[in-house]
Amino acid sequence: MDRKTIMYVHGFASSGSSGTVMALRRYLPEFRIVAPDLPVDPFESMELLRAMVEQEKPLMVIGTSMGGMYTQQLWGVPRIVVNPSFQMSRLLLFGKMGRNKYTSKRKDGATEFRIDKNVVERFRQLEKTQFDGICEDEKKLVVGLFGDKDKMVDFRQQMQELYGADRCLLFDGGHRLNDTVVKKIIIPIIQRLVRQNGPCNLVL
Repeated sequence: MDRKTIMYVHGFASSGSSGTVMALRRYLPEFRIVAPDLPVDPFESMELLRAMVEQEKPLMVIGTSMGGMYTQQLWGVPRIVVNPSFQMSRLLLFGKMGRNKYTSKRKDGATEFRIDKNVVERFRQLEKTQFDGICEDEKKLVVGLFGDKDKMVDFRQQMQELYGADRCLLFDGGHRLNDTVVKKIIIPIIQRLVRQNGPCNLVL
C-alpha cells in the first residue's frame, strides 16, 4: 500500500534536506515526506508549491517561518503553519540584504544566494494579497503553531484575528524547530490531525 504524503515547506535559507525534514521522516515512517528546495523569488516559490500540491495531493502541508507564510496561501488543503513570517520583505530589508549562505544542502548544489531590492519588492507584492483567499471553509483547514520563545517574528495576534483564537496554539519553543520540538510537539499534533481527518476537526 502506498504511503500517504505529507508536504513540508522550509524557511529562509534552508532546503528540502533540513534537519526538520529529516526528523519528520524519522518520526513518521508511515508517511512519505516531500520537501522541495524553494527558489529565492517568492512568486516562483508559490508557483512551485501550488503545482506540487496539485501533483502530490498531500494529506496536509506543514510550513515553518517563511514556509509558513507560503503554506498559509495554499488554499484547499489542510495545513499547519509554524511561526509564520508574514512580513518577509521587512525581515529581509533590515537584516538579510546581500549574500546569504544556505544552512542545508540543496539539490542543485548551490551554497549561497543573494537578496537585493528586487527580491524584497517581490515579497512586498506577494504580501499584499497573501490573505485574500481566507474564507470560512479555509479557516477550518488551518492550524497555527507559535513558539512562546520566538524572538524573530510574532504574528500570533494577526493569525488569531484572521483565523480565530481557537485555530492557534502556543508551544514551548523558539523560532527554529529542533528535534525535541518536532518529536514532542509537531509529531503528536500531526498524528492527532491525521486521526481526525484533517485540521477542520481539531479542538485545541
